[in-house]
Formats: sequence, structure tokens, C-alpha cells
Amino acid sequence: MRRLCKLVLSLQTLFLAGCASLQSTTNTHGPAARSIHHLSLAMSIVFLITVFVMWALLAIALKKRRGSLQEHMPIDIGGGQAWVVIGGLIVPLLVLSVFFFVGLELLSDFPIHGMHEGMNMNPGASVPKPDILIVGHQWWWEVHYLTGDSDQQFTTANEIHIPAHRAVNIELESADVMHSFWVPSLHGKVDLVPGHPNFIRIEASEPGDFIGQCAEYCGVQHANMHILVVAQEPAAFDEWLANQRKPGVQPTSPQALMGQQAFLAGPCAKCHVIRGTLAGGRVAPDLTHIGSRKYIAANSFPNNNAYLEAWITNAQSLKPGAKMPDITQYNGVQLRALVAYLRQLQ
Repeated sequence: MRRLCKLVLSLQTLFLAGCASLQSTTNTHGPAARSIHHLSLAMSIVFLITVFVMWALLAIALKKRRGSLQEHMPIDIGGGQAWVVIGGLIVPLLVLSVFFFVGLELLSDFPIHGMHEGMNMNPGASVPKPDILIVGHQWWWEVHYLTGDSDQQFTTANEIHIPAHRAVNIELESADVMHSFWVPSLHGKVDLVPGHPNFIRIEASEPGDFIGQCAEYCGVQHANMHILVVAQEPAAFDEWLANQRKPGVQPTSPQALMGQQAFLAGPCAKCHVIRGTLAGGRVAPDLTHIGSRKYIAANSFPNNNAYLEAWITNAQSLKPGAKMPDITQYNGVQLRALVAYLRQLQ
């Protein structure tokens, strides 16, 4: 028995350790997620109490002596209607009303969704200017940082950096089909509807990496449309912001120089942008600082040499249906040089 208990405890510890990096609505790290979790917890408790009461009443009814037809009053006499009204109407109405008004109060703490300048349904309310614009694509996230003058604004992809302890206003748009932005540790779900901008305000209570997911089925690679929100201390975030505003690092090593030539002369430059070079494609993620990102392919694979080489040459085997084609024109030397160039774009 003691060995069994130790085994159960070991499995539980392993399970909890494995879940530490997964999406979780209970492991909250922001005020919005915390409020949603408290409401969900209260609803779950009420649901469990209701189930317990129903099972208890059912058990009492099953154990109660049934008697015979002669012992019961005729059916047309009635009786018991008060219990039907109380249990079937009054109690559910009270419980649902409480949760309805609590939910409305919770929504009032969040910014207005589905509105932008010129569409504000409440003349007395003002929609704050977004700090970040996120555009959902099949199957990746385009991230525009809008703070500062136009020459200080820049675009990145998939990895969203925010300052910790500070609310960040985000506008959400879709470039194709419906998507849904969901980082459960920070906030609830907000849909990206084509032609209809939405808004969300997220805040991280502490620095950390928070995993999210597109929560609306959007095609064959919906499951691999991941989100990574990196919350940093304000000083570290400002440093990251300043670095991201710079153009791509110019290569200095012979291998990286060869890789840059291969990038600009090949099909990569027709789809991707690297600021500071002639690469000006606008249909795929901005690669100006791809070397600084933790993952590639919408946060599906680690950003290392092996996965970058595999992604370039045979993306369809890693992410079937993705818009990234297989590129097989490079030999081994050229491929390693191209990866060396991309990796030094910090």
C-alpha cells in the first residue's frame, strides 16, 4: 500500500510538472484571467452542489417506501406544486440572475470589444488607441507595434512581447477567415472576424512566457496556430523594443554573407521582409529579427539550426497545408549559410 501511495504521488508530481508549461485557465497571471477564473470557479461549485442535491433527492426517492395504490391519494387531488415552482423556477431563476449580473459586472472591467473610432455605440466612452495590432492569418500571427512615431513602429510575428505590470491595448483583425485570440493565463477568448476589428486589453502580473492558441477552427493547421506572449520587466521590454526598431543585422562572417546573398537571390525575398535589405515581400512573416525568437512556424518548433533547415527545405512535412512551400534548390553549403544568416538576425 505504501508503494502504491508513493507511485500515485510520483505520477501526480510528474503530471503537474508537465502541465506547468501548458495552457491553463486556472494558472492565472493577469487580472482579467483571474476574474474569469473566480467566476468559473463559483459556477462550478454551484453546479456541483446542485448535482449533489439532485442525487441526494433521487436517493431519498428510491429508498422511500412506495406503498400501494390504496394508500395514496387520488391523482386528481394534486399536491407538490409548490416544490415544483420552488425547485424548477424560483431557485434556477435566482442563481442564473446572480451569475448574469456578476458576468455583466465582470465585462464592465474589460475594454469595449468590437468598436473602433467611428463605430462607438456609447458616445460617452472612448476607445484607447491600441498599442499593438495583431492580424490573424492562416496559420500565423502578424504583430504590429504602434507606439511612437511612424519611423518607430515595426512589425514582427507570432511572438508578442509586453511589459509586465502594465495594461496593453490590442486591436485584433483577420486577414482571411475567423480566428480567435486566446491566452488563458492572461485573458478570455476574443474572436477575429474578417472586416470587423475587435479589441482586448491584457496585463501580466509578473514576467514570464504565456502560451496561447487560436481558439476558432480556421483550417487544416488550426491546431498549430500557437501564440506566445512574453511578459518582461518594463526596463527589459524597453530594451527589446529599441532593438526591434533597428534594421536587420548586417552579416560579418563569410558564411552569413553567403547566406544573405542566397536569401536575396532566391524565393525567400519575394515573400518575407528583412528591414535594411532589398527583401520586401509582404505575404509572410517579417524576418528582420527572426534569430531572437524562441520558436518558428507560429511557435510550433524550436528556433534552432536543425528545425530551420527542415522548415526551409520541407515545410510541408512539418506543417502540411501551410503557405510556406518546400524549397529544394539549395545545396548543403548554401542551406547552412542561409540558416547562419537567419540565426544572426538578432
